[in-house]
Amino acid sequence: MNRQILFAGVMVLGVALLAGISSLLFWQSGAIASEVVALEVMPIHPDVLRWGYLAAALATMVGSVAAAYAVATIGAAAVGALAEKPELFGRMVILVGLAEGIAIYGLIISVLILNRLG
Repeated sequence: MNRQILFAGVMVLGVALLAGISSLLFWQSGAIASEVVALEVMPIHPDVLRWGYLAAALATMVGSVAAAYAVATIGAAAVGALAEKPELFGRMVILVGLAEGIAIYGLIISVLILNRLG
């Protein structure tokens, strides 16, 4: 049980850390570049594009893996609980939906990163 909680916490922390680093790299650099060159459009350096695409892929991947692990854990427990008490179905669906939210958060972060790059 403690190992599962630790794994889920590390996954959530990884997504949050990736989102924070990505926002610092892309939004702050864009603000500085817009102050330096007011009207001239600056092309994005290929290294920045490469790291941006990697960050977007990692945000989606880590969010999806964490959601899969959470849904597998909660789903197994939900099936066991539903076998004993079928009236818990609504509560179990809510718990599985909350676990799926992790994947949606990772996808939102990757869309924000890709919008900033393109």
